Amino acid sequence: MIDMKSLRLRHHQEYRGRFAPSPSGLLHFGSLIAALASYLDAKHNHGQWLVRIEDIDPPREKLGASAEILNTLESYGLNWDEDVLYQSQQSSLYLEVLASLKQQKLSYHCACSRAKIKADGGVYQGHCRKLDLAANNNATRVINAVATSQYHDLIQGEVSCDKKLAGEDFIVRRKDNLFAYQLAVVVDDIYQGISHIIRGCDLLEPTARQLSFYQILNHPAPTFGHFPLAITDEGYKLSKQNNAPAIDAKNPIPSLIAALSFLGQQPPTELNYASVDELLTWAISHWSINNVPKSQEIVL
Repeated sequence: MIDMKSLRLRHHQEYRGRFAPSPSGLLHFGSLIAALASYLDAKHNHGQWLVRIEDIDPPREKLGASAEILNTLESYGLNWDEDVLYQSQQSSLYLEVLASLKQQKLSYHCACSRAKIKADGGVYQGHCRKLDLAANNNATRVINAVATSQYHDLIQGEVSCDKKLAGEDFIVRRKDNLFAYQLAVVVDDIYQGISHIIRGCDLLEPTARQLSFYQILNHPAPTFGHFPLAITDEGYKLSKQNNAPAIDAKNPIPSLIAALSFLGQQPPTELNYASVDELLTWAISHWSINNVPKSQEIVL
C-alpha cells in the first residue's frame, strides 16, 4: 500500500479545511455557500483553508472555468493558504494507490452496466468479484468489507445511510479509465492533510463510502459537517448541471450577506455597507457552526 504514514506526517494536529469545486461551470450561490462555510469554519478555528480543483472529468469541464472560479473566490475575499491543487496533476498518486489495492487483492474489475445494476434492484451485488476479469474496458471496484453506514456529522448529528448502498463495492476507476470521484477525493484529502470537510447534504451518502475507503487505506478520516442544500421553488438543487446562474464577481457583498443568512449566521444590517474584508472579519469572529440549520434542504 502507498505509504500513508509518510503522508500523514506532512501535517500535524492542526485544522486544515478545503473547498474543492469542479470546473464544469462557474461558481453559483450554492457554490458560494460551500466555499464560505468551509472558509469560515477553518478561519474561526485558526486553521488553514485550501482550494483544490477537481478536474478529473474532462468531458464535463468548461474551458476557462478553473481560472474564473479562482478569480471569483479572490473577488469575494476567500483567499487560500497554499498553492491550488489540481487533481489532473495527481494521476501518478492515484495509479500508485490502485496498484497497491490490486496487489493486496482489495480490488477487482467489473463489467456490470448501469442497466444491469438497475435491473438487480439498483444496488451492485458483487457479481464480478470472483470472476477475475481483465482490466480492458472494465471498471475497477474496491472490496468494501468494512461497509460504514452510520457516522457523526458536525451539523446533522447522527447520520444513517442505506446499508445496502453503503455496503457496495464501489468504483474507484471507471471503465473509460478516468479516475472515480471516491478514489480521487479521499486520496487527495489524505495527501493534503485535510482534517475537516464542510460541504452540502448532497454528499451525505457518498461520505459513508469515503469513510469506508479511509478504513481500507488504514488512515484516520477527517471530521465531516454537511449544511443544507439550496433548493429552487421547483425543487431543483442549485448546481452547475441545473444551469444555476453565476454569482456576481463585481458585487460580492449582497451574495455574501445572503450566504451568511442561509447559514444561520444573522449578519447585522449595517454590514450591507461594509467592505468585503470588514464583512469577512465579522463573519469569522461570529461564526457558529451550531447555528447552521440542520435541515437537509432549504428553499430559496
